[in-house]
Amino acid sequence: MRTAVLVEPHQFELQDRPRPSPGPDDVLVAVREVGICGSDVHYYEHGRIGDIVVEDPLVLGHESAGEVVDTGENATTLEPGDRVALEPGVPCRRCSHCMEGDYHLCEDVRFMATPPHDGSFSEYVSWPADFAYKLPTTVSTTEGALCEPLSVGIHACRRGNVGTGDTVLVTGAGPIGLMMLEAARAAGATDIILTDIVDEKLAFARERGADLAVNVADDDLEAAVTRYTDDGGADVVIEASGAVSSIQSTLEVVHRGGTVVLVGLANEATVPFDVLDIIDNELDVLGSFRYKNTYSAAIDLLSDGAVDVEGIVEFESTLADIDDAFERAMDPSVVKGLITVGE
Repeated sequence: MRTAVLVEPHQFELQDRPRPSPGPDDVLVAVREVGICGSDVHYYEHGRIGDIVVEDPLVLGHESAGEVVDTGENATTLEPGDRVALEPGVPCRRCSHCMEGDYHLCEDVRFMATPPHDGSFSEYVSWPADFAYKLPTTVSTTEGALCEPLSVGIHACRRGNVGTGDTVLVTGAGPIGLMMLEAARAAGATDIILTDIVDEKLAFARERGADLAVNVADDDLEAAVTRYTDDGGADVVIEASGAVSSIQSTLEVVHRGGTVVLVGLANEATVPFDVLDIIDNELDVLGSFRYKNTYSAAIDLLSDGAVDVEGIVEFESTLADIDDAFERAMDPSVVKGLITVGE
């Protein structure tokens, strides 16, 4: 089977690898589409993310969907021909986090495309059946692949308890920020503000329904939010950029008694925060790590037409042209690329 392997920064190598056989609890999936995530691009460009270093050849890709072609003897919920979205993190199922339902916090998660675990830029993947979600006929495999970033948005909105009538501010108008927009709207938010420093992304966010888009390189965010909310501030602020300045700005634009949800990974582990602001304004400051129990909800939202994920894809490429696709994905003005693996 054809597999795109990152052998060094800025260089994939197409290799012919043996087609895997499904284990007893697994399904063998013919991969159809895989989204290019920002973490994939970071590994491609730098060969590392923080302390996680790509020391050996690695298969990237964790936003994937495809068609079941074979099943293990215990995988009775799916059958060949079923189209599925693959949740890329498989926990140990035995630790206290897993037993309490917080499996995304498991410290022994096998996560696609995170060293040393290979991802899905490959023609076939064998994956546990209970982390493969059947897609209804109304949901495409492109949408199935993008259940992953949508899940990030759903989980962050759940963490922030986004609800009917809320004003939500999202910092960062990349793929994750745009999925926050979709998830927040589906959760009942009536006013959604997005920020970025790239005008093209802000224009795209407006096209997708952002009520206000602010270029924080040119405009004062606090003043813009104050005007828009009549001095009230946002009920929930979701930080999706990882930029230190954006992280710090969250406390300036959140409503007193409101909630800040931190999603974006900063390059610096320590970011100064005004703790007196947090105390005096009784703010809830929360972290949001990946997701749990979101894929079924994501598929339901897609099936009902309540969210749009395909609309963020700006280009599609093939496995054979994956280097060119990644070079294009590095352009700051590009929102989302997709690799088509199989027919």
